[in-house]
Amino acid sequence: MAFFIDYNVEDILRQATVSTLRYKEGKPISVLDGVLIAVKDEIDCMPYPTTGGTKWLHKCRPYPGDACCVKQLRSCGAILVGKTNMHELGVGTTGINPNYGAARNPYDRNRVCGGSSSGSAAVVGAGLCPVTLGVDGGGSVRMPAALCGVVGFKPTFGRLSHSGVLPLNWTVGMLGVLSGTVEDALIIYAAISGHMSPNQTTNLLPSICFPVLKSTNSISNIKMAKYNKWFNDCNDDIRISCNQALDQLNKHYGWKTVGVTLPEIEEMRLAHYSTIASECSDSLSSLLEKTNPSEQGWEARLALRVYSSFTSREYLNAQRLRSRQMYFHKEIFKKADVIVTPTTGVTAYPIRNDAVKYGELDYINGAAMVRFQIAGNFLGLPAITVKVGYDKQGMPIGLQFIGRPWSEATLLHLAYALEGLCSKNYKKPQIYFDLLRKE
Repeated sequence: MAFFIDYNVEDILRQATVSTLRYKEGKPISVLDGVLIAVKDEIDCMPYPTTGGTKWLHKCRPYPGDACCVKQLRSCGAILVGKTNMHELGVGTTGINPNYGAARNPYDRNRVCGGSSSGSAAVVGAGLCPVTLGVDGGGSVRMPAALCGVVGFKPTFGRLSHSGVLPLNWTVGMLGVLSGTVEDALIIYAAISGHMSPNQTTNLLPSICFPVLKSTNSISNIKMAKYNKWFNDCNDDIRISCNQALDQLNKHYGWKTVGVTLPEIEEMRLAHYSTIASECSDSLSSLLEKTNPSEQGWEARLALRVYSSFTSREYLNAQRLRSRQMYFHKEIFKKADVIVTPTTGVTAYPIRNDAVKYGELDYINGAAMVRFQIAGNFLGLPAITVKVGYDKQGMPIGLQFIGRPWSEATLLHLAYALEGLCSKNYKKPQIYFDLLRKE
């Protein structure tokens, strides 16, 4: 299934033994003591090299220790079980990696997981880990989460420390959590929050608020902004399933949808692309000088050539569009608590044989995958996706809430309410490992 790039059996068993002894002594560190957690191979985690899905990056970039988020998880007693597969350098949406294999979707092993945090989503979907860490620069946590039927949560830009995370795109990339439930996402978010590296300014950040999820009924008068033309730009199964979920929220909680218009969506997508491409090209330029292009996959090689073609003028123009879009979104948040969209425009589609070796440049499906992702990254807004149904082939469908800056508590609370309505219809994937089952 190509879920992992690297893992170490002896290290995993060592951690598990230490955790077991703590429980025997009646001294577990936290609720995460002994919980299996994997991290995307874009995050430093000892004893593993950080490859970014490549065959060369770890040879020319030092990795002196754990990322800040990994240190926090270790301090809680979590068992770090390895590095999950990812799209090479995060440059695509499929999760197909010619270096380490195409991560397979647990609902259908012949279909994509989505990218770039493909292995992180698949590991949770298949039941091997209740939670994993990913990095979201262009929907890279939320897309694979939706395609693999799990929760994908991306906080506001700057909320979590990025120390020890590959600096591929410094103004749009963000740590994220993939989990089986919203409650699990909250637990991990709480564990890794509030621990910034010394070079990060924290005194200007709003205080962190963690919701009491069981008090769902206390949430009332929620208004969800919906731009119909944008919302309906997806396949029929997704549109029907997501609208049914909104109807359920209205019927059960009385939440209302508010019609809005969001202009220049395509311009925002292009501005985001030029931003993430320029930043990725600049961050890798010195490292690429030390490598042979033949070490790169065909798809990554082509992407990097395109990324390096953007000019400084184009980058600056993209930032002007960023300010303009932030204004549009702030106006929407004057009328509504969240923006609601499908998470992706398509569900998981088949992996073609030639794509396994060379990668895949499917711009039609790729555009449909990122269609609803951009605001979360380009504007740094928090967002979360929850499974709300399945298409005719049984592949998962996700609904996304996008919040105003620093509204993580509200998003988690709303997602928990939505999950409560939809979870009774959840189905186990074809590939699933029940780690709690007693033989």
